[in-house]
Amino acid sequence: MRLTETQALALRQLARELAGNDARLLLFGSRLDDAARGGDVDLLLDLPGPVPNPALLSARMSARASRLVNGRKVDVVIAAPNLMRLPIHEVAYREGHPL
Repeated sequence: MRLTETQALALRQLARELAGNDARLLLFGSRLDDAARGGDVDLLLDLPGPVPNPALLSARMSARASRLVNGRKVDVVIAAPNLMRLPIHEVAYREGHPL
């Protein structure tokens, strides 16, 4: 996993701050490959309850998370009961690593 423990902890804290204590955060994509270089940070924010404004939550999480990982681009996918489940969710659940 190409995130430091400090970055992982900060991202977990950010997820809880923005989405509540029940939020679960998974890292997926190229950052799981220790042999790779560069690339953005792909996160799945998994929530047990409905999200009233998922686009705003995703944008806030992405912008603040980018600052925590030295300005890298951060993509945030949200999973919640009121949101459509897409193929990217399946990839994130299958390959993702909990932070």
